[in-house]
Amino acid sequence: MSDTSAARPAPLAPAEPLLELSGISKSFGGVRALSNVDFTLNRGEVHALVGENGAGKSTLMKIIAGVQSADEGRLVLDGVEAHFRSARDARDHGVGMVHQELSVAPDLSVAENVYLGSQPGSRYGIVDWKAMYRGAATLLERLGLEIDPRERLGDLPVGLQQLVELARVLFSGARVIILDEPTSALSPPEIARLFEVLERLKQEEGRSFVFISHFIEDVLTVADRVTVLRNGEKVATANADAIDKRWIIQKMIGTGHGELENMYTGAVSMGPRPTDAPVLSVEHLTRRPNFEDVSFTVAPGEVLGVYGFMGCGQLELARALFGKIRPSEGDITVDGTVRRFGSTAKAKVAGMAFVPESRGQMLFADQPVFTNMSISVLEDIDKFWLRPNREREIARGHIETLGVRPANELARLGVLSGGNQQKVALGRWMTRLPRVLVMCEPTRGMDVGAKEDVVKIVKGLSAEGVAVVVLSTEPETVLALATRVIVMRKGRIVEEFAGRAIAKDDLLAAA
Repeated sequence: MSDTSAARPAPLAPAEPLLELSGISKSFGGVRALSNVDFTLNRGEVHALVGENGAGKSTLMKIIAGVQSADEGRLVLDGVEAHFRSARDARDHGVGMVHQELSVAPDLSVAENVYLGSQPGSRYGIVDWKAMYRGAATLLERLGLEIDPRERLGDLPVGLQQLVELARVLFSGARVIILDEPTSALSPPEIARLFEVLERLKQEEGRSFVFISHFIEDVLTVADRVTVLRNGEKVATANADAIDKRWIIQKMIGTGHGELENMYTGAVSMGPRPTDAPVLSVEHLTRRPNFEDVSFTVAPGEVLGVYGFMGCGQLELARALFGKIRPSEGDITVDGTVRRFGSTAKAKVAGMAFVPESRGQMLFADQPVFTNMSISVLEDIDKFWLRPNREREIARGHIETLGVRPANELARLGVLSGGNQQKVALGRWMTRLPRVLVMCEPTRGMDVGAKEDVVKIVKGLSAEGVAVVVLSTEPETVLALATRVIVMRKGRIVEEFAGRAIAKDDLLAAA
């Protein structure tokens, strides 16, 4: 399509749906995760579901898979309204899910994984190994896989392990199969193999797939239709052959967010490696099996992005930097002094600050905003007595600076949106600026406006000379924030991007 900005979806062809969801709504603690969402899956199709983190994709899929129940709405399977009480109940009705984090048993054989929980047995209750190997071989052959069913699964590449898990879901008789980020850990040849398998199953067996992915190119390659969610609402559904990458991105983030859109489509210039004396220096830091031989530096005012796929070791690295876990080897140096953080309190005294990937780990939902902001500086306000008036005064200043809404220091934190809670988490460290701020997944689950606010706040802190380390599995977040990027894979740093322009695809390829 030559004119990407003018992409217009063609009318959707009528088809008989296998699965219908209508008016699906779901809330968690007063926060609306899904609002009146409609979704259909036709027989023998791949229907992609896209949207930013926090858009509601996972919640919708968990409702389909029986892991959660909707507050409102109807789910109709094969023309009959269904109410799944559990994931097992959903499987019994022909709905299966292949999760992003594989749920395989690596020490068992391929055949044992295919038949996990349902091994064929003899009339004496003994496992019929010959029947299991024979059945697994037949099923794998149907998928075009030449794998010895006796082979230990953990010895296979991740891509083949994922296809074996898909074989297990197929063996269960699933007609509706949910694939959650199925290509995130696969090489290009493995992705091509997966897409061939999906096409064969769709055409020859009439299986139907919901394909969830952040990789828009993969979506456009494999999907028949695409549905976009934004902030818990369905934005659009279109035929995949009538849309392009630009159309999907604009539907995902809305209009008027040119800088964020550039993170998806364009290249971002990384600064050179700083020559200033580092505030933070990490040398050969190791904690097996999470991370090994990790070394990097961060200068004053620099934002170092640490990117990698889920499970690459970055979250454990962040915890080690703040004293939550202890590395077995290596050194952490802050302002020229080697530190041994036996606790988070010692890390804080050394000038470290930490915002975890889950705000619930550091915030108190039942307490007012001012309490959550002042807790890290109570000893500075008064060493012996609580001074609520002074705490509220400090909080009011941060609320105005950060743009927290509602602008009420007495509001209970739990009523705030995720983005505003993240601002409160940042506000905790702004009364006394740290030397180093470590942030994990700083924009996860936020709408676009809140993400842009967090980007401005972090850039403001770096302008004040704070050294910032941003660790994220979202390439858009890393590109929006970082002045230099390192990429982790399987616990090690595999590449550094400095002094040149990089795009999202560069990060994905390196990871």
